[in-house]
Amino acid sequence: MGFLAGKRALIVGVATERSIAWGIAQVMHREGAQLIFTVPNDKLRERVEPLAASVGAGPVLSLDVTSDAELDAVFATITREHGSLDALVHAVAFAPREALAGGFAESTSREAFRIAHDVSSYSLTALARGAAPLMAGRAGSILTLSYLGAVRSIPSYNVMGLAKASLEANVRFLAADLGPKGIRVNGISAGPIKTLAAAGIAGFRKMLSRVAEVAPLRRNVTPEDVGNAAAFLLSDLSAGITGEILYVDGGFNTVGMSFPAEAES
Repeated sequence: MGFLAGKRALIVGVATERSIAWGIAQVMHREGAQLIFTVPNDKLRERVEPLAASVGAGPVLSLDVTSDAELDAVFATITREHGSLDALVHAVAFAPREALAGGFAESTSREAFRIAHDVSSYSLTALARGAAPLMAGRAGSILTLSYLGAVRSIPSYNVMGLAKASLEANVRFLAADLGPKGIRVNGISAGPIKTLAAAGIAGFRKMLSRVAEVAPLRRNVTPEDVGNAAAFLLSDLSAGITGEILYVDGGFNTVGMSFPAEAES
């Protein structure tokens, strides 16, 4: 029996089989969790429904996180069909493509700033607010995904870095607010992984090779690496942890200086 047996989790953000959220879902399924998936549009539904079916999930729910009506509908459905929720995975981030290229000041319009923060940060608050009543008395756990760009400047990450910084602050404020209700809120700052979202970041392939060269583990992390850490944070094994950002990046965030491999000898 897995350490998530008997737990019901809502997973928001699976887009393809290469999504970090899908890596998390697979590990949670392995550990016995019952999963509920959402999808933002019909185009992605064609990709997500077979994945959901492969882990025994029920019908995939429609959810555009920028729509309060759709948020309300999702939680009404979960309340009606399941009555409770133990875990929530928030793996949603977006900024207009033109904001993820070129210089930060030049590329960051008011609208791009608004969209990035609404989709990537505010959605966590909205989802937590909807999930909290379903977690009453159940030691609930909420998890989101961040990135090093929240605390370091990363080329071309631009306004997404600001949105992730907001998201990490969101984790701390939600942890303080929901903690008295027995609900924990944490984040994982994952190393770069080749996903659909990452494809929109200029120079991403160079980023992958650089991290693999410099990180103490000398490799990039995998969705399963993140999934294992996520399952821990979503389980009772981490009952004393909240308001934290856990780095799963092979140690890259700890490196202050590095030299080319040929200079190490």
